Amino acid sequence: MSQETLKMSERERRRAEVMRRHLRGEILLKEAAWEMNVSDRHARRIKKRFRQKGDEGLVHRGRDMPSNNGHSAEFRKKIINLYKDKYPDFGPTLACEKMMELNVIKVAKETLRRWLIAESLWRVGEKERVHRRKRKRRERFGDMLQIDGSDHAWLEDRGQKATLMVMIDDATGRIMLHMAREETTDAAMALLEKWVRKHGVPDSIYADRRMVYFTEDYVHDKTRRKDPAVFTRFMHTTDRLGIDMIPAYSAQAKGRVERANRTLQDRLVKELRLLGINTIEAANAMLDSYAEKHNGEFALAPLRPANAHRTAPKGRRQREYCFCYEETRKVQKDNTVVLKNEYWQILKQKNGPRPGDTVVQRSPLSGAEPYWVFGDQRLKTKSLGCERPKAA
Repeated sequence: MSQETLKMSERERRRAEVMRRHLRGEILLKEAAWEMNVSDRHARRIKKRFRQKGDEGLVHRGRDMPSNNGHSAEFRKKIINLYKDKYPDFGPTLACEKMMELNVIKVAKETLRRWLIAESLWRVGEKERVHRRKRKRRERFGDMLQIDGSDHAWLEDRGQKATLMVMIDDATGRIMLHMAREETTDAAMALLEKWVRKHGVPDSIYADRRMVYFTEDYVHDKTRRKDPAVFTRFMHTTDRLGIDMIPAYSAQAKGRVERANRTLQDRLVKELRLLGINTIEAANAMLDSYAEKHNGEFALAPLRPANAHRTAPKGRRQREYCFCYEETRKVQKDNTVVLKNEYWQILKQKNGPRPGDTVVQRSPLSGAEPYWVFGDQRLKTKSLGCERPKAA
């Protein structure tokens, strides 16, 4: 014996029961209309359909029919094929953005998400919830920056593995980016100089306890945190700029920059792929414009409008003084100093150093020629190359 199944909503089942009571003479049609919360006229239509088809007459006639406002099967197939061809590892949100930007095809992200789930191209999972106490954002733009290097296959199999240096403002979430081969002092200094040139000098920087940013003595001996002898090269620069360095003691403490890294490892990798970029130099050429686009979408307004940045160093000499590497040497009896197997002759000059005095070579980060200083005096010197000068 065959048996058919009729799908009915709770409201439709209630209407069927009311109609049965009415046809048995237990209630008037007016009372039935009141219980079904419909007009008398509509109650008559319901009664007519119920008499003709029974329970089936009460089922909404649009059920299982395609929506008049829905997309066609051809459009859905086109979107699915485009996703498989060009965006197979993109999330629904990013895929929708790129389809609109590159293919001029508009589809809602939730629509695409449902289609991808139905096609087993996207999985929905629950993240493990960890109870943590929320830290408030800093209130002003420039109050505190977070810096971190993210090792990742940014260029996938098209180029070498690289590190993306990320600097993010805690108050607004604004980012600045620089790509390098490794997370080195050079890479961190280059990123900081870019930030200072554009926005000014921030109040503080929050970084992990890598040797690029902190020495062991600085981290573990709080009594020596004002002693330049325990500063890294990066800290010598931040000290001259008046930036307070704050060490982080856990990855969770740097949550702002860690979350930015995860977002970039998804979005930036795909952007570099779509643009066909396969070198670090080409990536750096587009990172400023990409960061501005990212900031326009994700950055927030600070809680307080006052800007915490201070004025950046003015003039070439000030910038070279702040953004440089320094090497200290003692003057020998023949008024020479040697650095990296290169001899330098200190020429005769007023108030110049004497043998045994300490001089400093500064190598500007900008790539300008290195120079020697004695105190605040810039010295006149001459490179003698790699040969030791003969005694007079």
